[in-house]
Amino acid sequence: MPARAVQSALRGTLFLEDGTRFDGDGLGATGRRVGEVVFTTGMAGYPESLTDPSFRGQILTFTYPLIGNYGVPANGRDADGLPLLESSGVQPRGVVIRGTTSPNHWESHEALDTWLRDEKVPGVRGVDTRRLTEHLRARGVLRGVIDVGRADRRPSDDELARAIRAAPQYGEENFMAEVAPKRPTLIARRRGPVVAVLDCGVKASILRALLERGASVLRLPFDHEVPTRWDGRKVAGLLVGNGPGDPAELADAIAELGRPSHRELPTLGICLGQQLVALGRGATTFKLKYGHRGQNKTICFEDGTALIMSENHGYAVDPASLAPTGLDVWATNPDDGTVEGLRDGAGRVLTLQGHPEGHPGPQEAGFVFDRFVRKVKRRA
Repeated sequence: MPARAVQSALRGTLFLEDGTRFDGDGLGATGRRVGEVVFTTGMAGYPESLTDPSFRGQILTFTYPLIGNYGVPANGRDADGLPLLESSGVQPRGVVIRGTTSPNHWESHEALDTWLRDEKVPGVRGVDTRRLTEHLRARGVLRGVIDVGRADRRPSDDELARAIRAAPQYGEENFMAEVAPKRPTLIARRRGPVVAVLDCGVKASILRALLERGASVLRLPFDHEVPTRWDGRKVAGLLVGNGPGDPAELADAIAELGRPSHRELPTLGICLGQQLVALGRGATTFKLKYGHRGQNKTICFEDGTALIMSENHGYAVDPASLAPTGLDVWATNPDDGTVEGLRDGAGRVLTLQGHPEGHPGPQEAGFVFDRFVRKVKRRA
């Protein structure tokens, strides 16, 4: 089937801040959005990727050339009130795809085009995503504007360049107001130890991974104090999960994680959580040239073993800043040497830059949840 099997009455344009332009068909909603343009190399799992809050504020490019073949499942709520996908809606500001096709799957609730339109997210299809990806790899992360509208009018380069200049930088935006909960909530498991989750836009699958192992989950806003007790129950562990934006801008979360009183809590940091745990102990982070986003990322451990993980991050911990933190590098990325895992000497802190819960992607690192929950249960 040709990559552009589905035609559109809309035209779509992606324009980058360095002047590079891509024209194609419109997809989803009409409108204009400015965001950081990133790419993911995953071959499947586009509904999970599109609902990952870590993509908030970004324009997401899929490198796999054909998206939409199994449609979009209904995104209801499970028995605990969590979204069946990773959040309650589409998170990126725009989507760029080489081609789409009509869905054919027993679980499909609606087509990708319909879903994006309902979620008011514009997309462009029919562009050379290979060329776009190679451009981002060579130049690094760029801001861009996606514009979808009537087929008889294409905006000028000057018009789109002005839209980019008028928009705030990615690191300046307050994404927590959009993805973090406004108040604490407890998802209780009978006799299950309470794990506090500092929620910066955590994926639902991370919470489910804790619940499936018998833990109760206390979701806290990203800037909330981590309590020692809640609803008469002892808080026995702390998890800091994923989310969007520059970790160094989350001053309240960094200050909370730096409190000495938390050093006794079993702590698990995932993705942004690894960066925040390190920042809370005095380390620094830096922005990657184009980030790690995909489902087949290799990480290597100090004992010579390796595994494959799903990843979605644009920042990393500076290993040169770890000396005063009490944290040691546990795993690294063999492609660029960046830090993929940290732990402390007491065995209370464990972090991973990738996603052990997968969804989408492999779950080879799921053992870290087992290890973490065992420590939590011993402390409860």
